[in-house]
Amino acid sequence: MRLKQRLARLATTVVVRSPAAWWVFRGALRRAFDRLAPSWDGLGSDSQRLAALEAALARLELEPRRALDLGTGTGSAARLVAARWPLAEVVGVDLSAGMIEQARWHPAAGRERYEVADAAQLPFDGRVFDLVTLNNMIPFFDELARVTAPGGSVVIAFSHGAKTPIWVPLERVEAELQRRGFEHVANFAAGNGVSLLAHRVERA
Repeated sequence: MRLKQRLARLATTVVVRSPAAWWVFRGALRRAFDRLAPSWDGLGSDSQRLAALEAALARLELEPRRALDLGTGTGSAARLVAARWPLAEVVGVDLSAGMIEQARWHPAAGRERYEVADAAQLPFDGRVFDLVTLNNMIPFFDELARVTAPGGSVVIAFSHGAKTPIWVPLERVEAELQRRGFEHVANFAAGNGVSLLAHRVERA
C-alpha cells in the first residue's frame, strides 16, 4: 500500500508540472487501482473521504443540470452529488475498470451513470457540465476547463489535506484554474481534508 501511495504522490507531482508525463504513469496507476477496487470501500468511510468535498458543495448556489465526477472510484462522490441534486444527470468516470465495476454494482448505486474514461482525454463534448468534482484525483486542468460550461463550478478536494497521496496545494490549484478562466470562490476545511470551489467565468 505504501508503495502505491508513493507512486500516486510522485505521479501527481510530475503530471501537474508536465501533463505529457501522464503516459509514463498511466498504466501502473490503472493496474494499482484495479487491484485495490474490491477492497477500496473498506479502507475508509465515505464521511471521512467526502467531508471536505461536501463542505464545498454546500456553497453552490445554482442546482447543476449535468455533473461529472472525475476519478470516481467506487462512486461515493457521484452518489453524494446525485443525492444532493435529485434532478441532475450525474456521470462518474474512472480510468480503472475495476473501480467502475464496483461503482455500478455498489449497494447504494442509484441513477448515476459510470464510465471507464481517462480524465486526461475525456469522451465528452466541451462546455457541457455545470459541475465537475474531483475528490483525491489528479487534476488535468486543460481538460477540466474544456468540459466545464460557462458559469459552471469546479470542486477539488483532498480528504487528508497534504497527507493525501494524490495532493496538489490549493494555492497551485487556484492559480492553474484562474489561468484557464475560473474565478476562485473559497477554500474549505472539514474533517481531515481541504477543498476548493471555483466558478467558470461566463463569456459569450
